[in-house]
Amino acid sequence: MSAAAFPEGLLLAYYGDDFTGSTDALEAITAAGVPTVLFLRPPTEEMRARFPAVRCIGLAGSSRGRTPEWMDAELPAVFARLAALGAPVLHYKICSTFDSAPHVGSIGRAIDIGVRQMGGRWSPMVVGVPRLGRYQMFGNLFVTWNGTTYRLDRHPTMSRHPVTPMDEADLSRHLARQTERRIALIDMAEIRAGKAQARQEALAGADTPVVLIDVMDEATLAEAGRLIWENRGGGIFSASSSGLQYALAAHWRSLGLLPATPGLPQAEGVETIAVVSGSCSPVTAAQIAHARANGFHTERLDLPRALADASREAETARAVDVALNALKRGKSPVIFSAEGPDDPAVTGFDATAAALGLSRADAARRVGSVLAEIMRRMVESRAVRRVTVAGGDSSGEVMEALNVFALDIAAGLAPGAPLCRAHSDDAIYDGLEVVLKGGQMGPAEFFTTVRDGTPRGAAPRSRSA
Repeated sequence: MSAAAFPEGLLLAYYGDDFTGSTDALEAITAAGVPTVLFLRPPTEEMRARFPAVRCIGLAGSSRGRTPEWMDAELPAVFARLAALGAPVLHYKICSTFDSAPHVGSIGRAIDIGVRQMGGRWSPMVVGVPRLGRYQMFGNLFVTWNGTTYRLDRHPTMSRHPVTPMDEADLSRHLARQTERRIALIDMAEIRAGKAQARQEALAGADTPVVLIDVMDEATLAEAGRLIWENRGGGIFSASSSGLQYALAAHWRSLGLLPATPGLPQAEGVETIAVVSGSCSPVTAAQIAHARANGFHTERLDLPRALADASREAETARAVDVALNALKRGKSPVIFSAEGPDDPAVTGFDATAAALGLSRADAARRVGSVLAEIMRRMVESRAVRRVTVAGGDSSGEVMEALNVFALDIAAGLAPGAPLCRAHSDDAIYDGLEVVLKGGQMGPAEFFTTVRDGTPRGAAPRSRSA
């Protein structure tokens, strides 16, 4: 990268609304050739000093599962710290399936908070990511799953998500439920006709509107990047998927500022890995089934015992013993809470929680905390040095339980789910290899790829969703 061609200092700072999305963004910008580090808690000067060459800093968060009231209390200070780093673009990284609702994970509320911090005359939004099978056309989001592309509100999984069911593909309409801010669109016809710049200038204003930008292919992706970079002014806030990183990188590459053939190192294989999964996605279910058929030991967590105060420790210890015994036999353990959306553990979850006097949200966090404790004990046994977590909320719980303050990229595996390297002041955790996998990410053989590595000369496969 030709650093002299860029502004001094950071080019981009971002906050990830969950941990898997945070590593997705980390991968996108690192693979483009921009040195990047993801912090798991607000970095001190000493932490930052460990990474003197970075041009992008991320901070992993958990706002996707939080209420607007939580956002009002927590995000202003977080955004202020990131803005103080001086990057011209402050990115609130959202899921490329736009997971959100007025009562939980409100993207609109995050935008209102972020715009107050950064100002600017517009707040651009890029959601489409062609490389990941996400396409925005005339403001509507389409998602590819199992080789078929669905409008978001007809997607087999996202349309019936247990927390944020996506019943609206028109992102302007969906977002309007979450904010009173003006929302506009630069559509693909305007981009194709060369009218995007004029449209941006007409839309920008003192009220700082959200401006969605259609992205359906590499050309529209690069144009989105150009629009954002050339119209960043004194600083802008953007709630976007990793499409923002891909868009900026495409524009910078067109200017010759980044390598023409970006990429990541290939992952080497290891003898064993350890996996914990709190995902109820059918994609993850297929990965668990594939792992079971390919030499892994898969073990279901007994949810009623894991949730109950009297039996939680015993169930945690049982799962750890099973996992460590598997590792001793040279088998990689997968400890999971559910196997797909139709699993009785999922369909009966509300009843299980209610029987124990727990709300759905409290019960879900308790499952995550049990999986986190299982993973912590496995790592601290020193029996495994490469670990995987499936599920966005579970990834956040696990990483908060481990003594790790930052991640950077070690190698590519599947788009959106890279192999990361942990940084810690504790030798047990420093250098630990970590994969955080969202529920919709990766092919069926994903867990075996994490264990066996990527074949020489093979490009990482695209995600299934």
